[in-house]
Amino acid sequence: MTQDGVNKGRRRFLYIAAGAMGAAGAVGVATPFVRSWYPSEKAKAVGAPVDVDISTLESGEMRIAEWRGKPIFIVRRTETMIENLRKDELTSRLADPESEVASQQPEYAQNTLRSRAEDLLVLEGVCTHLGCSPQFRPEVEPQPFDANWMGGFFCPCHGSRFDLAGRVYKGVPAPTNLVVPPHVVQGSVLTVGEESA
Repeated sequence: MTQDGVNKGRRRFLYIAAGAMGAAGAVGVATPFVRSWYPSEKAKAVGAPVDVDISTLESGEMRIAEWRGKPIFIVRRTETMIENLRKDELTSRLADPESEVASQQPEYAQNTLRSRAEDLLVLEGVCTHLGCSPQFRPEVEPQPFDANWMGGFFCPCHGSRFDLAGRVYKGVPAPTNLVVPPHVVQGSVLTVGEESA
């Protein structure tokens, strides 16, 4: 204590303690504010790539996954399905057989089969007309909606039809082919949402 009755050591301690408490309070308030700038786990998951085990996917079967809130159709095509996709009698009935709308598929899928590997088809299962989900109809037999059906996808809501490469038929409400999402296959794992490993 000094002559004037002021304890300078005590005052210094109080200043330091008050400063430390103020700094801790500022950090406590700022932390949630700064963390709010980061994307949430839900937001990250919406755009994050999705891995699908395709080791048990048999020829002629379809599996459905989800990516960015959309159904992803994964089809293991048979040799017959692949041969039918190349037939002129089918391609002459399609609106965009060469997949010329570049935004509908990555560059590596801009081919007749619209895929990286001939037997594996990966599509967004969303009709390009009004966003309905088409039904998988792989049978090559007359259907009520098409007497010359060669297998593919049928949207019962408004009658849009797509072949087993997701290419749209002429004269249906859907304006473009089904979208091929970016994807890559490593062994028996399909990753939707990535283009390279």
